[in-house]
Amino acid sequence: EALDAVPAGGALVKLPPGKFELTEPLHVHTEDTRLEGAGTATHLINKNEKGEPALLLRAKDYAKSKKKLWRVQLGNFRISGNPKSGDGLLAEGINEIFIQGVSVDHNGGHGINLVHCTEDPRVSDNLLTYNAQAGLNIQAGHDIVVNANQFEENQDGLRCIDSFNLTMNGNNLDDHLRHGVVIENTYGSVLSGNMIEECNGTAIILDRDCYGITISANVIAHELGGGVDLRDAWGCAVSANTFTIVHQFGVRAGKDSGRIAITGNAFCNSHIGNGVRRVEGKGKTLWHNDEGTGVVLNETKDVVITGNTFTGMSREGVKSTGKCERIIVLGNIFHDLSRRSDKKLPAVDLPGALNTIVKDNLKPPGH
Repeated sequence: EALDAVPAGGALVKLPPGKFELTEPLHVHTEDTRLEGAGTATHLINKNEKGEPALLLRAKDYAKSKKKLWRVQLGNFRISGNPKSGDGLLAEGINEIFIQGVSVDHNGGHGINLVHCTEDPRVSDNLLTYNAQAGLNIQAGHDIVVNANQFEENQDGLRCIDSFNLTMNGNNLDDHLRHGVVIENTYGSVLSGNMIEECNGTAIILDRDCYGITISANVIAHELGGGVDLRDAWGCAVSANTFTIVHQFGVRAGKDSGRIAITGNAFCNSHIGNGVRRVEGKGKTLWHNDEGTGVVLNETKDVVITGNTFTGMSREGVKSTGKCERIIVLGNIFHDLSRRSDKKLPAVDLPGALNTIVKDNLKPPGH
């Protein structure tokens, strides 16, 4: 009733402390409206088992008119669901949406799902946990800010699809059941200063015509899959990241990727000095294995690999598969290699690569 009473000019709607059990979505359908709670003491509990969201933001006639609303804000409450519920929050066609200080957990769909929220979506200081799909799903957004959120044990942390100008800084992503960050058909974006740890899959994936994206100054740690997977990515930079205890690969550039700079990264295992490793050898599960992986190139071209450190590698530091072309591997340090191999493997192994320069790298004898 309070949301329905908001005039066309907007209003502040305050939710008091308490548990609010919902069987159908609360619907925000006016511009310049702020929905605010009293912290997590204000708890929206989605009892719906037909895949509907707890909170729906869109114009009343959106399905027919595609009318967009402007400047809807949400803050300071909790949304939880169940395995048969839908998204915690579904926003469709909201420009300049601002979501801050919201806890969203245990929903059957995405935690927060922004669809055609085209202009300037901002998502900051939220806690997105234990959702059956992505913690945050963005489809067709522009000039996006995702800052200082915590993502824990969702299927994927963040998915950004068919968008551009994503700025993702200072987030913490931990224990995801699949991947950390998945970006598809998106350009002109930056991921920096994020902590991405213990994904069952891969920390960061760029796929389906991504280009002009920088991945820099992130810590990518203890991934069972890979670190950064450039599946279909062009003109991208991967710089000043730390890849530690990443099992399959630190950075992989696939056959549909090229024109990549991989510079100034640290690829390492859990070595902490004096021959000591934080994670010792092979353990009872894969999570207990001390791994170190570097760069894998698969039929890619126009890749520069410079100024990196490859230490504590389970196998090679840089390896290619298939026919690669125009690869430069210059001025890197390779040390403590082939830890998971019965024989010494090359520090750089680029069989069949064409127009390639490998020089001025520091590596141990026999590698």
